[in-house]
Amino acid sequence: MSKDSFKVFVRKHPELADATLNNTTTWQKLYELYEMYGENSSVWDKYFKTNNVTTSFTNFIDTIKGVDINTVQKGIDNIQKTIGLLQDIGLGATATPKIYEPRPLYKYFDD
Repeated sequence: MSKDSFKVFVRKHPELADATLNNTTTWQKLYELYEMYGENSSVWDKYFKTNNVTTSFTNFIDTIKGVDINTVQKGIDNIQKTIGLLQDIGLGATATPKIYEPRPLYKYFDD
């Protein structure tokens, strides 16, 4: 087994890169496993995710379960109040921009 064949193996299985980024293992350990057991060993099963869609959906559902609806509603109410306040003082999207006209520095007076 060579380094080039290990690189090809890793490109086929990006889950190995995820394992190193999550500090689950190191590239050195993965290479040693590759050298000892090869590509078709069961040692890789713990690194390969069989169904990413199911795992992602499960994580999404778990995240939704942890959301407090009352807190979300309070946040939406605060945003609506802020938008209303900005519209009242003229910074809303419907407000027309005021054209700035500079004052003259001096005025002539008729005597």
